[in-house]
Amino acid sequence: MKMNSIFKALNDETRRRIIELLKEKDMNAGEIADEFNISKPSISHHLDLLKRADLISSEKKGKYIEYSLNTTILEDLLTWIITLKK
Repeated sequence: MKMNSIFKALNDETRRRIIELLKEKDMNAGEIADEFNISKPSISHHLDLLKRADLISSEKKGKYIEYSLNTTILEDLLTWIITLKK
């Protein structure tokens, strides 16, 4: 697990909001951008960091790329955090 990239990705309010949006449903970049008052290139940068941390995945659907939450990595992260408590 790439802890540094995961924590870097989670260390931003916009990226945490993107994760919360994707928790509800898969979305394309345009749908995600509509939820924020920032530029589309900025949203793309946030999506790229989330993808590099394996927190989200993307799949081409027609002319759009659909993003979805990678729950496996979140479960791994949670397991790791719980082991720290023991």
